[in-house]
Amino acid sequence: MAAPTGTYLHLQRLSTEDGPGIRTTVFLKGCLLRCQWCHNPESLLPTPQIQRVETHCIQCGTCIQACPLGCLQLGGDFVEIDRARCDACGLCVAACPTGALELLGTRIQVNGLYRELLKDRSYFQASGGGVTLSGGEPALQADFCAALMARLQAEGIHTALDTCGMTSERNLLKLLPHTDLVLYDLKEINPARHQAFTGQSNEAILRNLLAIRDAIREQGLSTRLWVRTPLIPGATATRENLSGIGAYLGRELDGMVERWELCAFNNLCRDKYARLGMDWLYAGTPLLSMEELEELEGWAKGSGFDPDRVMATGATRLEKL
Repeated sequence: MAAPTGTYLHLQRLSTEDGPGIRTTVFLKGCLLRCQWCHNPESLLPTPQIQRVETHCIQCGTCIQACPLGCLQLGGDFVEIDRARCDACGLCVAACPTGALELLGTRIQVNGLYRELLKDRSYFQASGGGVTLSGGEPALQADFCAALMARLQAEGIHTALDTCGMTSERNLLKLLPHTDLVLYDLKEINPARHQAFTGQSNEAILRNLLAIRDAIREQGLSTRLWVRTPLIPGATATRENLSGIGAYLGRELDGMVERWELCAFNNLCRDKYARLGMDWLYAGTPLLSMEELEELEGWAKGSGFDPDRVMATGATRLEKL
């Protein structure tokens, strides 16, 4: 049987935000949610796509000549891409002399990615770190991810799965035996608001979280569980939402959640949207202030979930003196 093949975006080495220790985070393509605040818009589609770096474009027209489908044309100070017709063949990327066009998404076999990740083993061993699969939604490539994590665990490398939970229960349970730590996103407890903000109800997400709980208990797995909630101004960053999530975790997870991490909104992804020719609803939204973040953390700690397991992370805006 041929080794599974997956589509990934890139590796983020020396990461300290996606699990314990120093980690290498693998960002995979494909997600079923369409969160209005998504910080990785390049990961939404399951297939490769072209991004444009406008500041690198010298309008030489080389890419236009290289495109077999005629998807490119000069427009203003840069090349415009007809994304409805583009099949991301990559010929324009190869032809561009300045790197103004980039191909997002690479097909790779498990063995190839596994060998690349082993290069970071010394960092993992020294820090208690490992490899985190993120995205996008890794569980949408369950066969590929399960095979990769099994190989890593066999080498004694810690594995973490960063999941939004919007996938099938079957996919998640296929990954769970090979996962040392699950980082599970709970964005919004209200189903209607979740639908409005992400394009999907949270019913399957909550159901899958309970399936993970039951599998850990029934199979005696050593898999640890962290929950993460993004704090989005005007959306998830409300007292009602944090109180609801905390009450749910306290009621349904019975102490199994080791950490509930409140992830402060950041706006570092604005350029990603521009490069993909996309608008971003939160482009003008400022960071939370320290006072706002502390208030949100206080609401979470008063929700009924163990306050010692609540932590707020992320940058806050600097106030003018």
